[in-house]
Amino acid sequence: MTDTQNTTACECSRRSFLKGGVLAAAVPAAAAAGFYAGYGLTHGHPVRVGVVGTGDEGQVLLGAVNPDYIEIKSIADIRPYNQHRAFYGDVSSPAALKARRGLLSVYNWNTESQARKNIKVYTDYRELIQNAKADGIEAIIIGLPLHLHAPAAVYAMRQGLHVLTEKLMGHSVANCKEMARAAAETHKHLATGHQRHYNILYQEAVDQIRRGLLGNIHYIRAQWHRNNAPGGDSWQMPMPKEIKPSDKQAERLSRELAAWERELNNARGPAIEEWAKKVALKKAQIADLVLASGGDYLGLNLKSAKDYGYEDGEFEGSGEKYERPAAEELLRWRLWRRTGGGLMVELGSHQLDAASIFLAANRDYYLDRTNSAAPRGEKVHPLKVHVSANRNIFGLDREANDHITTLVEFPAPDYDEKTPAGRKRKICVQYSTINGNGFGGYGEIVYGTDGTLVLTTESESELFRSGDSGSKVSAKSDAASLDTQSSGPAQSAVGGAAKAEVSRGYAEELEHWAWCIQENPNNDADPKLQPRCNPKVALVDSVIALVTNIAADEGKSMEFKEEWFDVFKDDTPEGDKPDLNKAMYSV
Repeated sequence: MTDTQNTTACECSRRSFLKGGVLAAAVPAAAAAGFYAGYGLTHGHPVRVGVVGTGDEGQVLLGAVNPDYIEIKSIADIRPYNQHRAFYGDVSSPAALKARRGLLSVYNWNTESQARKNIKVYTDYRELIQNAKADGIEAIIIGLPLHLHAPAAVYAMRQGLHVLTEKLMGHSVANCKEMARAAAETHKHLATGHQRHYNILYQEAVDQIRRGLLGNIHYIRAQWHRNNAPGGDSWQMPMPKEIKPSDKQAERLSRELAAWERELNNARGPAIEEWAKKVALKKAQIADLVLASGGDYLGLNLKSAKDYGYEDGEFEGSGEKYERPAAEELLRWRLWRRTGGGLMVELGSHQLDAASIFLAANRDYYLDRTNSAAPRGEKVHPLKVHVSANRNIFGLDREANDHITTLVEFPAPDYDEKTPAGRKRKICVQYSTINGNGFGGYGEIVYGTDGTLVLTTESESELFRSGDSGSKVSAKSDAASLDTQSSGPAQSAVGGAAKAEVSRGYAEELEHWAWCIQENPNNDADPKLQPRCNPKVALVDSVIALVTNIAADEGKSMEFKEEWFDVFKDDTPEGDKPDLNKAMYSV
């Protein structure tokens, strides 16, 4: 099934779930999501899967596993902390545990020893892939740092495994094309984790747009603002002091452990078990110290981060110098160019993906009105991006920008290249992602000639059926939210979906991937048996995010070339020709 593409009969059936834009309360979220995504129950045994990389995002995917669809057979991670969380979940807070609940919870095991009888544990992801067939594994989930997505995915597909990789698809457009070509050559499914393709609220939004409830879309505004600041940045998590004694957070873990041990000593009743789990979690995090020079952990002889390919670094500026050991590059990989992609890759890619989903639905609305024979559900490729990016909060302890503001120009449905420049009809998507101030949270506002759609935190939507520029549009939530204001009177929403327990789409993307593997094991061309974020779709998201980063680095606007979006053309914005014979693919 291509993105947003459904048969007319299926659309009518789905529409029966909607009344005035509100998701019918009688429909269970999981059942509705499967119906929207076009998959059913699996048959035979669940798909047997190995998970490589069980960090923050890998943990989210582990927690979203439905045992009816997926059986986890092995995991691989070089960090003691991640291995521990893979089994026990993140017990640091109720919210963290809800998102990352661990394998004991997923499969209702009582002890880690019981879990290890069913799940093999590796350190090096390559060993897991090498032993996949012997372990009975059919597919892998990749939650590794971004620079390892392509090597792991290509190697796995060449070993006969299907792949689901966390976003972004790859570290460069060339890498993405190499992954896509490997999928085509091996006839394996390759899905990328942009979960908005499986979020019911976004599918409802697509339905509303295609039915013309917003009229013609002419502008989209989106943002992801976070209160990350020096000393409290979630991407700059504390390290064991043995890795880098001079780090500003070097004593934090030991202080937290001491505090939690005091709580355990004073605990009574059920609180004893709760604090014992927290103490064990903190000890596992401190055990990451072995990454500095290698050592033993639970009988495993772990190598150092440098032995696993991570590198020391040195950065200078404004008369200062910052030295980064290899283990810091591993633990804080999102902050460095060689291993991560910063805000646009981690956050912006999701929301520009959502914008392109909405624009595809808007194009379908236009094609339906004009009785065009053109195919529906095709992603709209952008024309140009304007970027302003800087690092004015953080210092030399990263290479990632902490503020990015973009304006991406997309062609309107009736865009005509022959029209004079000033009269070409375009749709602008304005996007900002910042650290240091979380006001407004994250979400998207879609502006049409007949209405406005507001989606907040992937869990709440409101539809305002007016194009009056004097209206006030507000999406209510538990915290400050997206808001547009002018001097006119307030306008009430005519429809929406409540915030209560709406799936973000992680479980559904995993279920659909597993269902596609069972229904279409040889990855035949049938679009109804393809993951929604297949290589063709994921490449578009990658090009947008990666080109935006290039434009930010070079301080200029950039025009998109159509060849960049074609898997089988060698053109890339980096100038690096795709090549599946690269050394990194010779494991």
